[in-house]
Amino acid sequence: MLTHKQLKARLLSDPVVRAEYERIEREEMPMLDAILKARAEAGLTQAQVAERMGTRAPAVARLESALVTGKPSPSLATLKKYAAALGKRVEVRFVP
Repeated sequence: MLTHKQLKARLLSDPVVRAEYERIEREEMPMLDAILKARAEAGLTQAQVAERMGTRAPAVARLESALVTGKPSPSLATLKKYAAALGKRVEVRFVP
């Protein structure tokens, strides 16, 4: 039986797995962190955000999960509704 730490080390020894893990850590986790921080700062639960978006809590949970997995990738319209439910707005920038 492997511990979590041992399993992670074994999986990350594969260059393909390591590259994807690093990509997620670099590109997607900061976005999820920002979204979850905004929800926490607003003091809202997933259910409360869902109500403000006109949807249900499982949809918000899937949205937050999708930001990590990229499957399915949420639309800009959905992200705008989520942001509006938090009293925020979405800003998209292209950076070098």
